[in-house]
Amino acid sequence: MTYKCGIIGVSGGRANGHADAYAHIPRGTLACIATRNRDNLDAFGQRWNVDARYIDYREMFEREKPDLVHVNTPPDVRLEVMQAAEAAGVGALIIEKPLAIQAEDYLAIRKFADTAKVKVAINHQLHFHPRRSQLQALVADGTIGTVRLIDASARMNMAYQGTHVLQSVAAFHPQGEPTGIFAQISGGDGLAVGRKQHYAPDATLAAVRYGDAASTLLRCGTNGPYVLAGDERVNVHKQVTVYGTDGYVHWSMWGWETSISGKRERGSHNYPDEDILGQAAMTEAAFDWLEDDRRLHPLNLDAALLDFHILLKAYMSGLNRREETLASELQPGLIEALRQTLVG
Repeated sequence: MTYKCGIIGVSGGRANGHADAYAHIPRGTLACIATRNRDNLDAFGQRWNVDARYIDYREMFEREKPDLVHVNTPPDVRLEVMQAAEAAGVGALIIEKPLAIQAEDYLAIRKFADTAKVKVAINHQLHFHPRRSQLQALVADGTIGTVRLIDASARMNMAYQGTHVLQSVAAFHPQGEPTGIFAQISGGDGLAVGRKQHYAPDATLAAVRYGDAASTLLRCGTNGPYVLAGDERVNVHKQVTVYGTDGYVHWSMWGWETSISGKRERGSHNYPDEDILGQAAMTEAAFDWLEDDRRLHPLNLDAALLDFHILLKAYMSGLNRREETLASELQPGLIEALRQTLVG
C-alpha cells in the first residue's frame, strides 16, 4: 500500500527536510501541501513537484483525504489542527515540537488525546537516527548494565530543543515516570513575543529523579555544553550520555562513543545524512501504526505529553524554588510568570 501524505506549513526550512525524506520512504508519497502564503506555497510545490496546493489546510483535509500529514505550524494552533484532522478522518499526524506552550494548552491537548482516533506522533526524528538507534538498542539490551545517570543537553532553549532532549532521555530510560524534578532557570530573552512562539527561559538546569535510583541531569540553553569545538551555531550541540553499572554510551549530533566492560570505541557521523534517514524511518513507523494498532509509535502523543509535563514542572520548580512532582497541580499562566520573574 502507498500512503497519501501532506504537509501543513511549508514557509520554513523544516518542511524541506520532510519533503526530502520521501526519497527514502517507499510506502508514502508527498501528494498535497498547505500554507497561508501563496508565494511560498507555489515555490515549495514547484520545488518538490506537488500540484495539490491549499491556503486552507481544512480544505486540503476535505478534498485530498490524506492518510498522514506533517504539521509545521506554530504551537498555538497544534490543538486546532488535531481537532480538524480528527473531524476529517485523517489517519495520522506527525507534529513538530514543541507540542504546546504552557499548562493551559497542554491540558487541552491531553483531554483531546483521551478520546481521539487520529494517531499523533511528535517529530523527534533523532530517535530513529541510525546511530542513535544502535546505541538505544545497546542500553535496552542491558549491555551497559543498570542505568544510573543520564547527562543530556542542548544549546537551544527548552522550547526549541528541550523536548528533543527529554525524548532522548526517555528513549534510553523508559522505565516509568519521574519521582522528582528540581530545576533552576535564568534569562528572559527567549520569552520575547514572536511569531514562532517558542517561549522559554534562556537557560534551564534540571535534576530529574526516578524510582529505580536513576537520575537525569538536563541542561538546555546558554548553559548547555558545546559538543563541537569551535562551532558557534546554536543548533548543533545536542548530546546525551547514558552511564550504567557496566559502561556508558554517548551520542552527539556529530559523533558517538561507547565504553563497555572496559573496551572503548568511538567514531563520527554526518548529522544531515543521519537526519534524513531518521525522518524517513519515523514516517515509516507511523505507517506501521496505521496498519496495526499494536505497533505503537515510540513518539506517540502520550509519550510526548509526559515529556512536556516534565518541562512544565521544571519551569515551576525554578519559579517556586522547590522540587516538583508530576502529581502536583500545574501552574496557570506559566509563560507570563516566567516573564515577570526573568525579564528585566
